[in-house]
Amino acid sequence: MFKHSQLESVKAALMHPDYEKYPLYLRIQRALRQLILDGALPANTPLPASRALAQSLNVSRDTVENAYSLLHAEGYIERQVGSGSFVAEVPQLRKTKRKVSSQSTKQLTIQLSKRGQSMLNNDGVREALTPQPFAPGIPETRLFPLALWARLERQVIRDYQFKALQHSDPQGTKELRSAIANYANLERGAHATPERILILTSSQQALALCALNLLDAGSHIFTENPMYQGARKAFEAAGLIPVPIPVDQHGIRVDLLKQHATPAKAVSLTPSHQYPSGATLSLERRLELIEWAEQNQAWIIEDDYDSEFHYAGKPTTCVQGLDPYQRTIYIGTFTKSLFPSVRIGYMILPAQLVAPMTTARTLQDGHTATMPQLTLARFMENGHFGAYIRQMRQLYAKRLIILEKLVRSHLKDFLEPIPPLGGMQMPCVLTCELDEKLIITQAKQQDIALTSLSSLYITTPQKTGFLLGFAAYTDREMELAILKLRKIFIANTG
Repeated sequence: MFKHSQLESVKAALMHPDYEKYPLYLRIQRALRQLILDGALPANTPLPASRALAQSLNVSRDTVENAYSLLHAEGYIERQVGSGSFVAEVPQLRKTKRKVSSQSTKQLTIQLSKRGQSMLNNDGVREALTPQPFAPGIPETRLFPLALWARLERQVIRDYQFKALQHSDPQGTKELRSAIANYANLERGAHATPERILILTSSQQALALCALNLLDAGSHIFTENPMYQGARKAFEAAGLIPVPIPVDQHGIRVDLLKQHATPAKAVSLTPSHQYPSGATLSLERRLELIEWAEQNQAWIIEDDYDSEFHYAGKPTTCVQGLDPYQRTIYIGTFTKSLFPSVRIGYMILPAQLVAPMTTARTLQDGHTATMPQLTLARFMENGHFGAYIRQMRQLYAKRLIILEKLVRSHLKDFLEPIPPLGGMQMPCVLTCELDEKLIITQAKQQDIALTSLSSLYITTPQKTGFLLGFAAYTDREMELAILKLRKIFIANTG
C-alpha cells in the first residue's frame, strides 16, 4: 500500500526549491520516480488511484493523470484497466546498490587525464563578469554605439534572411575575412588575404590551436618573461614547456633567445605592447627574430591583442608584415577593441597552415556564429570600426594620464608607475616592503581587482607590484579606487 510517509515525500516535492521551476505534474512524476529508484516503492506496489492522490495533494485529477502517463511511458509503472497502477518490474533496480555516504560534504573522487588535471590545477583563464577597478584588458563598453550595431544587425537579417541563422564556414564568413584583411593590411602593415584568415571565438582559442597543432607534448616553446598568463596556461595545458626569455625596454631579448641552450621550434610574444611591461619590440629585433625563425624552421606566434591603442606615434608594423618567409602567425581579437561578448578573434596564417588549423578548429567548436560575423563585417566596411577606435584611443590615452597622476599623487610612497606607450593597463612597481598577496586580498574585499606582477614571471620575479587596468573605468571610479588602496597601503605599513 501507499504509505503516509511516501505521500508526504510527494507533497514535499511539490514545495522543493529544485522542483519549483517545473509544472505540477512533473513535480509529482519526479517525486514518484525517485521513490521507485530509491527502492521505497518496490516492484508491484499499487499506486493510489489518480482521483484519490489528486485529493490528497490538492491538485486536479488531470495533473496526476499526466504524471502517471509519463511514468508509464518511461517504464516505471504498469497500468491495468480495472486494476489500477503498479510499480513495474525494472531489472536494473534489482541490482545491489552501493551505499552512498550520508555526509553531504563528501564528494566522489574522479580520475582526470593528466591534461585534464593540469588544466584544473592552473585554474583556467577567467575574466571579470562585472568590471572592477583595476582589472586589466577590459574595454569601456558603456560608450559603444549599440543602436548602430543593432541597425546593422537588422540589415544583415533583412539581406541574408535565414542564411544568417545557418552554420558558418569553419574558416569564417568571406565578408568578415575580407574586412579584416583590408584593415590589417592598412593599419598594421600586414600581408593578409581573406584566404589566409581564420575566424575564431577568441585569441585564447588561437593560442590553444597553435600549441596543439605546431608542437608535440613535451616540446619547448620560447616565451617572454614576464608573460600573459593566458598564453602560458594554454601552452602548459597542451603539454608544452615554456622557456622564459627576459624582456627589457625594447621587448624580448632576441640575442638571449638565439644563444639559449634549449632548442625550441616556436616563440610566443606580444611585440606591440609587451604584456605586462608595455614595451614595444624594436624593429631591429623584429627582423632578427624573423631570420632566426627562417634559419631554424621555427614559428613566431605574434599576439597583437591591443595594438589599436597606441598613444605615441604610429604603431610599428606587425612582425607578420615584415616576414617574407611566412613563419609568423598573427593573432588579433575584437574582444579588446569592441566588447568582450562579441566573441570574435582571428589568425592571419601562413598559407600552408590554413587547412590544418581550420580542420583542427572544427574539432573544437565548429564555427563562429554567423550573424555577429556579418554584423561586424558591415561595422568595419562602413568605417564605423575605425571611427570608434579613434574615439576610444583618445579616451584611453586620457585615462592613462589620469591614472598615472593619481598613483603619483596618492600612492607615491608605495608604487612607481611605469606608463606604457599604449595598451589598456599600466604596471606599477612596489617601492616598499609589502606583500602583494596581502594587498590583493584586502583590495578584493573593497571590490578592487589587482593583478600581481610577480605572478606573470615564470622564473623568480624581478619586480613586484601590480598591473592596473584603466580602459574601462572613469576618472572618478579610478580616483575612488586609488583612495581605497591608499588606506590599505597605509594600514599595512604601521
